[in-house]
Amino acid sequence: MSLEQVQDLMGRAYALPYGEARTVLTEEALRRAEELGDPRVTFEVRMELGSAYEFGGEPTKTFTTFSRSLAEYDADPGALGESAEHQLLWQFKWIVYSLTRFPEVPLDRTRAALDDMERRYKLGGHSLQAVYGRRARVARHLGNADAADRWFAMWHTTPRDELSDCAGCDPTGKVDHLGWRGRDEEALAVAEPVLREDLNCAEQPQAVLTSLLPVFLRVGRPEEARNAHLRAYRLMRSRLSELDSIGDHVEFCARTGNEGRGLEIVQRHLGWLDRAPSPYAEMRFAAASALLLRRVEEAGHGDLVIARPVDGAVPAEVAAGELRGELAARALDVAARFDARNGNDHQSGVIRALMEAEPMLDHLPLTQYDRRPAAAAAPAVPAPEPVPDHAEIDDLDALLDLGQEEWTAGRIDRASAAWRRYDELASAAEPTPLQVARRADGQGVERFDDDDIEGALATWERAAELYEQAGDLVSRQAALGRVGAIRCGQGQADVGLPLLRTSTAYLSEHAPGTKRAFSAHMRLTGVLLNEGETDEARALLEALVPEGQEQAGELALMRARALVRTDDPASAVPLLHTAREALRESGDSTQLTEASLMLGKLLAQLAGQSAESGPEGDEQAFEEALAVLDEAVVSAGTDPWMATVAHAERGTLLVSIKGAADAVPDLVEAVAGFTAAGAGVQASYARLELANAYYATGRHLEAAETAEEAAPLLARLDDPHSYRRVRLLLAHAQAELGEEQAADLFTELAGEEGEDPDFAARLLELAAEVLTRLDKDALAADKFLEAAEAFAAAGDPYGVVRARRASALCRLWCRQAEQGLAEMERARAALAGLPAEEEAARTWETARVSYDEARLLADVGRLDDALARVNEAIAAFGSLDEKDAAETAAVLRTDLEAALESREESREESREGNDAEA
Repeated sequence: MSLEQVQDLMGRAYALPYGEARTVLTEEALRRAEELGDPRVTFEVRMELGSAYEFGGEPTKTFTTFSRSLAEYDADPGALGESAEHQLLWQFKWIVYSLTRFPEVPLDRTRAALDDMERRYKLGGHSLQAVYGRRARVARHLGNADAADRWFAMWHTTPRDELSDCAGCDPTGKVDHLGWRGRDEEALAVAEPVLREDLNCAEQPQAVLTSLLPVFLRVGRPEEARNAHLRAYRLMRSRLSELDSIGDHVEFCARTGNEGRGLEIVQRHLGWLDRAPSPYAEMRFAAASALLLRRVEEAGHGDLVIARPVDGAVPAEVAAGELRGELAARALDVAARFDARNGNDHQSGVIRALMEAEPMLDHLPLTQYDRRPAAAAAPAVPAPEPVPDHAEIDDLDALLDLGQEEWTAGRIDRASAAWRRYDELASAAEPTPLQVARRADGQGVERFDDDDIEGALATWERAAELYEQAGDLVSRQAALGRVGAIRCGQGQADVGLPLLRTSTAYLSEHAPGTKRAFSAHMRLTGVLLNEGETDEARALLEALVPEGQEQAGELALMRARALVRTDDPASAVPLLHTAREALRESGDSTQLTEASLMLGKLLAQLAGQSAESGPEGDEQAFEEALAVLDEAVVSAGTDPWMATVAHAERGTLLVSIKGAADAVPDLVEAVAGFTAAGAGVQASYARLELANAYYATGRHLEAAETAEEAAPLLARLDDPHSYRRVRLLLAHAQAELGEEQAADLFTELAGEEGEDPDFAARLLELAAEVLTRLDKDALAADKFLEAAEAFAAAGDPYGVVRARRASALCRLWCRQAEQGLAEMERARAALAGLPAEEEAARTWETARVSYDEARLLADVGRLDDALARVNEAIAAFGSLDEKDAAETAAVLRTDLEAALESREESREESREGNDAEA
């Protein structure tokens, strides 16, 4: 057993986040340290194991490691090194905190630990600021407000020292106290400096943001509450040790009208209850989940099925209402255990209040496109005219004529009013066979309008039979044409097309010039285009002669559809202009919107593909496309679907020509509209574009949240490009947020089949950069090596040099300088692979290798070699006129020269001392 093996295990452990893997490595390091027999090494590893237990979700195990370390220190303080006292006194804070979270630990033991902590702090001459903070926390746990206030005052006014909690955690504890006491403005004042800091603490900023959730809501700062929830939950959602704080986020969702998101959080972490880090965490999460489920139940969804994890088995299904009862009972049972230990009912009261809490806001949108439960205010539109009941009309044919007129005009509600009056009169009369047929035709319209497609088909087929019996073959063929069009839409073209062709031919011969004949042609050509029969469709359209502006616009629009499918889509542009003019004049806003959408998309596509016109011409074409889409947004009016599509198209175009910031409002409307319509696929694509716009404007948190919402559905679609794009976007957003998951996602994307080799290598490099920014330098070094090998396979010599040099530096930062030097030698060898003709680039890369190698050489004490390398770097930077780089290298040279001079002076003094002794 060797010290190097212990250090290697600990180095690997340090590189991992707190959790099972890190704990296992540290436990193995402790076992080997004990075999080594070095008390100082054993003590240090055991203290690190206590940290792994505390932050890995197993605080009860910290009691054992701490007690043994404390006993060893008391037995022989001098044997454990100068830092031993500091380590022990620091961990004392965790122990006191953890003791209150286990009801089986007697309260006297916690008080004794506090007294011992204070005694040791005084003995060492340390500030008692941290001790007072722990006493305030214990008093708050017991519900003793007077004592908590007294200890808080001492905590807040006593000077800090090196044993005080960090600059983020200390104010967080104060925010907890002040919020509990209703002193919200003071809490905000304490937290304000923390929110502006970039803290190097595993608990921050998520801890302070979580503590501020209720404070922000109470003082009327909902946007800050929203951002705090989104940011903090992302940082803690993978950490079992944060289970009670995750419960705070469940409570936040329950009390801000975000039951849907809260339910997602409950389901994600429900399985953690059976391995909760403490009974206190179990109680808080169970109670908050019971509150959330109560809100779900009150909304009428108590029978909603929830999957409850079961160890080693398929998750069991349980109704929300039933689960609420179980979790409430569980929370109250743990609270009763705390009450028995504490000698009061404070914890039970807190838990009951939590489970009975009412909303603080009806609904706080967590995204811009979250319009639930209240929709955004719609633009003012004239109130619709009342639908008449036609009580004054007693003629059956007049009512049927009126119904058909309204139906033809697209006013189905008014047509239904005429048909209802007909039904009243027909029940007491004997309608003719033709009247019965016409009414059946209208019933088909009503069923189709109610989305009862099969019912509409059956009714129109019956109407066709009735028309035949009544001798009205024109109406019979019109009804069969509608049946044929629907069958084609259902994928039954073999049945539908013959019906459509027969219907169109008959109506052209026996009802020429009528709207029925025109509509039959439109139906047939639309189906032919969908079936890929473009030539036949175009031939039919060329033979048509429209009557009136409405038909002219509709015909031009259909002809444009046909041309867009040819090799010359640009020829559709004049037709779309014609269609828009005619439809604008006729007042057909629905088809005007459709024509504008088609023209806007086509103009944008042609502008993007244009290779002949210069940038100015392209810009003009884009501006024209935008103007057309502007009209589409307006003409869509109160039609939710068309308005949503218009916003989606305009937003996508704006990203290209105006910038992401201008596109965000349209894309937000698109996501909201598609979501409200239940169009999940379109909503996911709109989310993808919105996430891209958010990222481009530096709104990385919103980009990550939106991309995560889009990814699950895109994964299920046959669109690998979009799924890959959303994950790449998510990885970049996570990297900007400092989330380690970004490295995993970059690595996953790099390894996917079909990835461009050079880009795959760049993705691995990005993963390594994420890790090194998070001080995971050992992992980063390995990942940079992986990237270097990928760059070599891709034939990118610059990437090889860059990645190997970065790997070497990571070794320096994780105290493995000798390994770093070996890797830097490989980076220097890789310089030979750079193109000879690119002299400036070769010089730059060589200079960077020399500079970084000098840093490594200095770290291992080879100062003369380091000075030689840095001089090479300065000369190379100077030859490229890279003044900043040369100045940076010159600073290192000055430091090296000073170190060499100091070393020489020490040697001279040593020689003089030896001579004197001689």
